[in-house]
Amino acid sequence: MLALGETGGGEMEKEFESKLHLQNPDNNSVMKSKSFVFRAPQEQFSIQEFQLGKIYGVGSYSKVVRAKKRDTGIVYALKIMDKKFITKENKTSYVKLERIVLDQLDHPGIIRLFFTFQDTCSLYMALESCEGGELFDQIIRKGRLSENEARFYAAEVIDALEYMHGVGLIHRDIKPENLLLTADGHIKIADFGSVKPMEDSQISVLPSVPSSEKACTFVGTAAYVPPEVLNSAPATFGNDLWALGCTLYQMLSGTSPFKDASEWLIFQRIIARDIKFPEYFTKEARDLIDKLLDTDPSQRPGAGPDGYASLKSHPFFKGVDWKNIRRQSPPKLALETKAVEADEAQDPGWNLSHIGDGSFSFNDGTSGAAATSSSEASAHITRLASIDSFDSRWQQFLDPGESIVMISMVKKVQKLANKKVQLILTDKPKLICVDPAKMTLKGNVLWSEADNPQDLTIQVTSSSNFKICTPKKVMSFEDAKQRAWQWKKAIEAFQNR
Repeated sequence: MLALGETGGGEMEKEFESKLHLQNPDNNSVMKSKSFVFRAPQEQFSIQEFQLGKIYGVGSYSKVVRAKKRDTGIVYALKIMDKKFITKENKTSYVKLERIVLDQLDHPGIIRLFFTFQDTCSLYMALESCEGGELFDQIIRKGRLSENEARFYAAEVIDALEYMHGVGLIHRDIKPENLLLTADGHIKIADFGSVKPMEDSQISVLPSVPSSEKACTFVGTAAYVPPEVLNSAPATFGNDLWALGCTLYQMLSGTSPFKDASEWLIFQRIIARDIKFPEYFTKEARDLIDKLLDTDPSQRPGAGPDGYASLKSHPFFKGVDWKNIRRQSPPKLALETKAVEADEAQDPGWNLSHIGDGSFSFNDGTSGAAATSSSEASAHITRLASIDSFDSRWQQFLDPGESIVMISMVKKVQKLANKKVQLILTDKPKLICVDPAKMTLKGNVLWSEADNPQDLTIQVTSSSNFKICTPKKVMSFEDAKQRAWQWKKAIEAFQNR
């Protein structure tokens, strides 16, 4: 289980359970849990027992990292969450909810939670590692997917969504970045930080929900948010089906249907249902997407009285063997060029020494800000997680109270010679270049809320190479650990806030 206290093994179990409520399916009454046992145990591991590799993603209060258990050699996707941030932003109940939901969901199309542990500064969830990466990466590498490829992936997502909706859960953040691929290419839905249980949910144990969540709250990622959410309507299963329509459009075209220059413009296009279909879309694909993007959530295939039968029987899915969907051969994955073996060495961006005073007080989250997902928080971010993943020697280059969001040893590509520099992104936000040999500042780029965030942009030219562009100069970098896209996501999180 995922306890947020500072006590040991059994005491943490008792403390955590004392703050949960058991939903009685017979009469909807609420009682305290006395015997609930988590499938994924709370272990007493330390982070030093893991060899940390590349960063899979960065959220508002977490990072997900490739982690190999040193004694077993088993690789996990380790979600590392900042305790201080969780407490400060009243996210405790949402962290608990994600942990509880992942523990009870059992479907081949949903990411699995194996165990959790904690230390003074961080909470850890050891999740199933999907070595095929994100569906988003496949779209980027291929430009766009063929209709057969998109049909396969959409069918597997539908298979998992039908299960989720059947147990009374709304994901609320379906998008290509949250659809992971196994090594052989099957879909797994991930990132349950914004999951919403319905009143008749079959999830047996639920934490107390903040009163603010009882109102209609904005949750999700801008380009995939349905119009009813923008109009403050209650969450429904139709929210996920709208996002599925956006995702299918993106698979077939290479871009999201409502893409625009700013979040505000995206919302205007969603509300106006301003959607244009490329000429190469087949009649079946166009019709399915058109129906999934119906402004009335109850009219979307899968949300009506016929349930998922109407969605599965759509002509676009002709020939799909729904009973054996997970036994079908998936599309061939487009691999990263010049892939680096992540297990060869500890990622230099990760240092296992922790910083901070380690203080942590439990907050049950019964009051505070409205619920947000990690993706939503990235869009309105004021502070990305500093999970103490850096060496304390870099602190001399920071201002008081400033935290490191992302750090990596990269090559600064120049005309005459390439130079190794430590590239640091902070929450100010600021980009810092440090000469790691001389420990001297080579320069920094600062952009503030008063500046136009679009003045600083990042262009990815390959999985290793990226350019940071300002009105005055363009800086080219090469990251040997293949994290160009991680840098892009981290920097754009500030631009989209």
